[in-house]
Amino acid sequence: MTGTVLAAIDLAHPENHKKILTEAQVMAKLRGASLTLVTVIPDFGMSIIGTYFEEGAEQKVLKDAAKALHQVATDILGKTADDEIKHVVCHGAVYEEILGAADKFNAVLIVMAAHRPDFRDYLLGPNAARVVRHSNCSVLVLRD
Repeated sequence: MTGTVLAAIDLAHPENHKKILTEAQVMAKLRGASLTLVTVIPDFGMSIIGTYFEEGAEQKVLKDAAKALHQVATDILGKTADDEIKHVVCHGAVYEEILGAADKFNAVLIVMAAHRPDFRDYLLGPNAARVVRHSNCSVLVLRD
């Protein structure tokens, strides 16, 4: 195997999970690569917002996200495939964490979804656009 195909999913958008995972699985097989599934949880523990949560809330969210990531992979690709996939839960800025995971796991391709841009996206730039601009590997952006 050479590198990994990194499938980036947002647990808050289950409507995209199937298309991302199935496409990532196909691309990994074509490239002879492994499959890594990543999701990013916003980092609320280091900001002023973190003071409103109980101690350990961030770790609970990360643990629950890891469990949800396994469940998504099992539901869509099956238990055997889930056992072969590397699961990564990051927390922080979405595009930064996806790019960091891609570098860390030697990604040969990132597969992710993107929403239709609106005016504010042209000013700030959505996560998918930032990943595309700054990635060291190819990025496959799936649309609705």
